[in-house]
Amino acid sequence: MKLTRTSIEGVVIVDLERRVDERGFFARSFCATEFAAAGLSCRFVQANVSFNHEAGTLRGLHWQAAPHEEAKLVRCTRGRIHDVAVDMRPGSATLHAWVAVELDEDGGRALYVPEGCAHGYLTLTPNAEVSYLVSAAHDPGSERGVRWDDPALAIPWPETGRRILSPRDSALPLLAP
Repeated sequence: MKLTRTSIEGVVIVDLERRVDERGFFARSFCATEFAAAGLSCRFVQANVSFNHEAGTLRGLHWQAAPHEEAKLVRCTRGRIHDVAVDMRPGSATLHAWVAVELDEDGGRALYVPEGCAHGYLTLTPNAEVSYLVSAAHDPGSERGVRWDDPALAIPWPETGRRILSPRDSALPLLAP
């Protein structure tokens, strides 16, 4: 694995280091020892998968508040997505800054989203599947979210023709009313 830090403390791009032979390739997609050495949470307690029928499906931006904060290791296992992490940690030098990366089934790239950061993604292809490991069990009372199109964040999402959002995500608040 190759861990690449981003402009937001704790948000890390995880690339595979493939060992290729005539059969295909082998690569580690997670290593607790390497994550711990990099100061990343490596205790995952839940694995989630999300399947999305149509391109233009947008999920997020979500995070869990204390004491149920969660880190995520996000990978696109089918199709292609525009993946976004937003720093929501009060007092952070990069509060409300965001990082976006494209994840797809071929590259094997993943995004590590630390505790206190919101996460969301937009599907760029139909039938996109996203798999992620989570460091804390889901707690409905700790759910938080902010609108994907909040002008204060000014995230430039790719054009996909239309946006498909859940009623819950459509009703998420703006940072400042």
